[in-house]
Amino acid sequence: MTFLIESIIACFVFTLFVFLMSRNPIKSIFNYPPAIIERCDQLGLVNASNRPGGVTFYVKKIVAMVVFGVLMGLLVRYVNGCVTFWCGALTGYALWVVVNWFDALILDCLWFCHDKHFVIPGTEDMTKDYHDYWFHIKGALIGMLLGIPAALTAGLIVVI
Repeated sequence: MTFLIESIIACFVFTLFVFLMSRNPIKSIFNYPPAIIERCDQLGLVNASNRPGGVTFYVKKIVAMVVFGVLMGLLVRYVNGCVTFWCGALTGYALWVVVNWFDALILDCLWFCHDKHFVIPGTEDMTKDYHDYWFHIKGALIGMLLGIPAALTAGLIVVI
């Protein structure tokens, strides 16, 4: 029951962050399908702070994974009662997977793909690209791999 409540709260908090980031969609252009990014680049909307790729982009991703790992470690230690590395890592990974697929299926495929609020001016004609569900599913599969270092970090936090 604890894990279910935790998952619901984690999905809610993640949704809140996505909602706040969506107020200016160009700031999260790195989450958009490549064709939309390319169009935005042609329109001069992509700059060093929101361009996908590059050292800064990957450093931010790594820092985010470590921060999430630490937060998950604290959560599974003090809420779930995990005291071993494997309990912390596996419970943390399970929580990561729940939020990851919630993001892909609910936030991306149902919300992002169909809400005009996410359409960046100058890309209105790119409906096919906005409805690219496979892009989001592939992202979730990659997200499952990215969850491994975060889960290992959670396991370390539990035993420290």
